[in-house]
Amino acid sequence: MDQITQHKANFYPPRLNPFLVRLAQFIAPSAVRWFFKFELVVSHESLTKIDSLKNQRLLLLPNHPTFQDPIVMFVLSAQLKQTFYYLAAYELFMSSLGGIVQQLGVYSIRRGLVDRKSIAQTLKLLTQPGCRLVIFPEGGCSFQNDTVMPFRVGAVQIAFQYMSKTVLLGEPVPDLYLLPVSIKYRYTQDMSQVINQTLRHLEQALNLKIVSLSSSYQRLRAIALAVLVKVELDYELHTDETSTQWEQRISRLRTYILENCEQQLGIAHNANEPVRERTYRIEYALKTKADALEFEEAMPKSDMLEGVRASNFQLIEKSVKRLLNFDAIYDGYVAEAPTSERFLDTLTRLEREVFDIDKPSPKGYRQARIKVGEPLNLKDFFADYQSDRTHTVDTVMLKIQQAVQNNLGSL
Repeated sequence: MDQITQHKANFYPPRLNPFLVRLAQFIAPSAVRWFFKFELVVSHESLTKIDSLKNQRLLLLPNHPTFQDPIVMFVLSAQLKQTFYYLAAYELFMSSLGGIVQQLGVYSIRRGLVDRKSIAQTLKLLTQPGCRLVIFPEGGCSFQNDTVMPFRVGAVQIAFQYMSKTVLLGEPVPDLYLLPVSIKYRYTQDMSQVINQTLRHLEQALNLKIVSLSSSYQRLRAIALAVLVKVELDYELHTDETSTQWEQRISRLRTYILENCEQQLGIAHNANEPVRERTYRIEYALKTKADALEFEEAMPKSDMLEGVRASNFQLIEKSVKRLLNFDAIYDGYVAEAPTSERFLDTLTRLEREVFDIDKPSPKGYRQARIKVGEPLNLKDFFADYQSDRTHTVDTVMLKIQQAVQNNLGSL
């Protein structure tokens, strides 16, 4: 396997270029208004919370509702005139931007396995006084503007590892602050026309007729049902299309896709593991096997065999995209708070499925609002960590998750 994959780096470290960081920070506020259609809105109180910890090691832990969130955090660093480091998915570095983002302080992590080089890099960064490190603890985009997915505990585990190593060297327990950061987007204009246009585009693609006097929400439900039925049929899961038990159907579909992919890739099932963790393991296993087949120097294979392999890989790859796209979705998300943001959150998910678009363009100009919660010093929990690691890590991360969720409600 080493010979097969040696052409690819398995880790991309940060290669910080201070001049490039300063230049990018200078142009970022104007550039994001033009290219990404948002402006940062953050209170003086939130900026002060970060600035008051200027000489302290700091882990910033934001929610992750959109693909633009890392850019939002970079603009925040520009406003503070500070340099942040960022942990990002390995896949980012496969693009033409990989080398550039490394110079901005971004480094990689391979999801779905224990990435020892990434962990070692994180521990190294945390030894630096005044380090600012951004980690998105949801592990990926939730595609939900004002609710969070369960936070993964890896960031806290690594932070405690750093503290333990420091103590083993005979030094006092260091200060290390966790900072909950809430990101929430608000459209600055009436989005009714955009919603109607997006609904119509999806209806046309799915050959749905608009029922006279149907509300936008009823049309959204009809589109969602059509997509649900289509995905069920893709996996030969036949359900009464009139069934109103959407949660059960979504759960059954999710379970089937996970277990089917795991079986094909030879991964052991673990029903107690979070969906996103299982999905990342599937994604990593798929890429590993695809690389092996691409460069394997075995006997020539028939076109038919290659076609079967390609077909299987494409289906599993599509399944991974679906699992990540709909991981946090639930029936009633729009109904319980029918804002333009929630409406368009859901429509964007449906567009990604129906039109096979990875990153749909922003629907309109937005404010990216940030609220920073109260800093939490891990030093205060270190004694508890030494006596019960798992419980302490879970407790700390739950505190951060709850703080992020609570502050979303006030933005």
